[in-house]
Amino acid sequence: MKNLDTAFSALADPTRRAILARLALGEATVMELAKPFAMTQPAVSRHLKILDQAGLIIRRVDGTKRPCRLAPDGVAAIDQWLGMLRDTMARNYDRLDDVLAEMTATNQKDTP
Repeated sequence: MKNLDTAFSALADPTRRAILARLALGEATVMELAKPFAMTQPAVSRHLKILDQAGLIIRRVDGTKRPCRLAPDGVAAIDQWLGMLRDTMARNYDRLDDVLAEMTATNQKDTP
């Protein structure tokens, strides 16, 4: 992954997220990716360029076509970063559960 900031900046656009969702189903050409959008092929190509620069897609040459697919390393880097946040949140919730359990136990002792 080139840079998480670049990746998240690329993901900020709903069209680019939709393109990535489509690519999660498998490789696609620029024209296939452009079909569901009310925009020109060059506009979709600009979105693809941003995704490529962010390290989220891989493009290859197949004759006159330029099929795209998800870049596993780019997606894995984002998942790893989000995993760190998930782990931190889980530890915070575990600590909160401990505090609440202790409060409940203390309140039950104090009640006749």
